Amino acid sequence: MHRTAARRPFARRRLLGAGATAAAGVLLPAARAAAAPASWPTRFPLPDDFRPEGIAIGPGPWAWFGSRAGSSLYRAHLPTGRGTLLPTRMDGPSLGIKTDRHGRAFVAGAFARQLRVVDTRDGALLASYEVGGPGTLINDVVLTPGAAWFTDSTKPYVYGVPLGPRGELPPAREVVALRLAGEWREAPDGGFTSNGISVTPDGRALLVVNVFQDGGSLLRVDPRTGDARRVDLGGHRLPDGDGALLAGRTLYVVQQVQNAVDVFHLDAAGLRGVWVTRITDPRFRIPTTVAAYGDRLYLPNSRFTEEPPPREYDVVAVRRVR
Repeated sequence: MHRTAARRPFARRRLLGAGATAAAGVLLPAARAAAAPASWPTRFPLPDDFRPEGIAIGPGPWAWFGSRAGSSLYRAHLPTGRGTLLPTRMDGPSLGIKTDRHGRAFVAGAFARQLRVVDTRDGALLASYEVGGPGTLINDVVLTPGAAWFTDSTKPYVYGVPLGPRGELPPAREVVALRLAGEWREAPDGGFTSNGISVTPDGRALLVVNVFQDGGSLLRVDPRTGDARRVDLGGHRLPDGDGALLAGRTLYVVQQVQNAVDVFHLDAAGLRGVWVTRITDPRFRIPTTVAAYGDRLYLPNSRFTEEPPPREYDVVAVRRVR
């Protein structure tokens, strides 16, 4: 289904936006917020059996979570750790998630092959765009000033939902299926390949985690052509790379089953990165994605390699690297 307001004709140049300044403002509104007070919890629970995957923060000190167990979203108040479940009118899991200033959540619809837009006030489905083909797995999403971009973990594509000047949603015919080319390498037989997604510091290109290529790589993707180039990370690999978060020129990549976050400093174009440090914490239990508020990073513990699946899930906060 799809519901949208009238908008100007689609222009490909809007797929990322005007440049680095605008991109940084849309991607990380929380990064400019005041430091989180010490009294705010650094760990809080999620509902039993929720099985979290994606996280988004904002507007304000509110975190949103997607679930591998179903389509419902969970909203948590960062100052208290208390939250509520938001039922939605969707089928299947809700994986990667990002929120915008219009009160919308852009949600990756997993094997349902849907790029979803949800009203965060009542859970209403504002738009759902079906993409890909059999076996497609829509995994993660990033917002730029001009579009929402989604990864497909089993196909060599990223999908773009162009946004109007005031954030208007497009008709389905304007959704972009961008085939990845250049140096991009896909796992054979539809194997798991791409995962997290972000943008370059200059706002001109996408950054996509490829867990298959050369033992785990980061690739810079031109949003006009799909041309992909390996980012030189100085020999560092991302075999378990999941969620990716850009703050200025600092890129955080969650290495889920390693229970770690690797931190890189990128050049403006996003073609070269220097490893800065690795964040670990004894409370990590297979974190998948990461979002920032003030001086903190928040990560949901997915615990998805533990058998049998546990009932209890939580979120932990750690200090950002400056």
